[in-house]
Amino acid sequence: MFPMPDLYGALRPLLFCLDAETAHGMAIRALRAGLVPADEATMPESLRIDLWGHTFSNPIGLAAGFDKNAEVPDAVLKLGFGFTEVGSITPLPQAGNPKPRLFRLPSDGAVVNRMGFNNDGLEAAKARLAARARNGIVGVNLGKNKESPSAVDDYLKGVAGLGSLADYLVVNVSSPNTPGLRALQGKQPLFELLAAVRAAVDALPGAKPPLLLKVAPDLTDEDKSDIAEVALETRIDGLIATNTTIERPTSLQSAAKAEAGGLSGRPLLAPSTAVLADFYKLTGGRLPLIGVGGVASGADAYAKIRAGASLVQLYTGLVYGGPGLVRRIKRDLAELLARDGFATVADAVGADTNS
Repeated sequence: MFPMPDLYGALRPLLFCLDAETAHGMAIRALRAGLVPADEATMPESLRIDLWGHTFSNPIGLAAGFDKNAEVPDAVLKLGFGFTEVGSITPLPQAGNPKPRLFRLPSDGAVVNRMGFNNDGLEAAKARLAARARNGIVGVNLGKNKESPSAVDDYLKGVAGLGSLADYLVVNVSSPNTPGLRALQGKQPLFELLAAVRAAVDALPGAKPPLLLKVAPDLTDEDKSDIAEVALETRIDGLIATNTTIERPTSLQSAAKAEAGGLSGRPLLAPSTAVLADFYKLTGGRLPLIGVGGVASGADAYAKIRAGASLVQLYTGLVYGGPGLVRRIKRDLAELLARDGFATVADAVGADTNS
């Protein structure tokens, strides 16, 4: 049902001889050149889901951080993803933090990054997105410049410049690598930010892109309650749970565990899924959720869905599993839905939380 050759296992040792950021750049160039095999298999109907006026052929998406500059969204979609998310994109070009800033933790199936919103800026992303045919669902993740005096102004510039080119917009206030950014998750600053961004999205001409908020996993119960309250009050359209964590589980084995930055991958699966379930409960299932963090199998994606996610994203899993991982996740997810008697993904959303 999902035929696609997977040569990544043979190539991975060679790629891992390179530093992680160099290998990432090679992946972008390979996608741009059409060197990565497409997944042309027909999706089973059970994986289709309708959300925010869009029909997703399957619920598996690529998280922000891979295609920071909107260089290869259509090539990514050809890998078999149901959607992809570009960015984070800031109003002005930004070099990010000093290198090295991206580290593999092979023994842990994890990555640490402290990239710092390195990107070509709004105008470059705008030109690339405007040039595409808009086949397939592409979200745009917005960030703020490190030296900007006003976070609100930066996000409003992102909405004005990219809102009409996005199938959904994400306000990212949860990266640990931009000083002060996570403070915007506090109740009052978050309300002021989201109210302003909501008004800006509503003022866009034509169809309005859904507006989502991406949150951190490192939240107290009070934080989560406040964020859920603000999200519902400001009428945003969804939450993405979660970004990377600043925590370091004692189980980590790899040498790079001591590097500063956000941890992603396998160690994030359980805590991010727990945060996702909390938000599903706190919002009463009224706010669509995208689950991200540690997804490397169909079972991982299914756990996110049963915890309350309508859609699921991955990124670090690709570092270890390669592009063929997308096909395997979809195959296994379809089998798990059938096993448990769910006709569609939507039927399984929140199954564990509702029971």
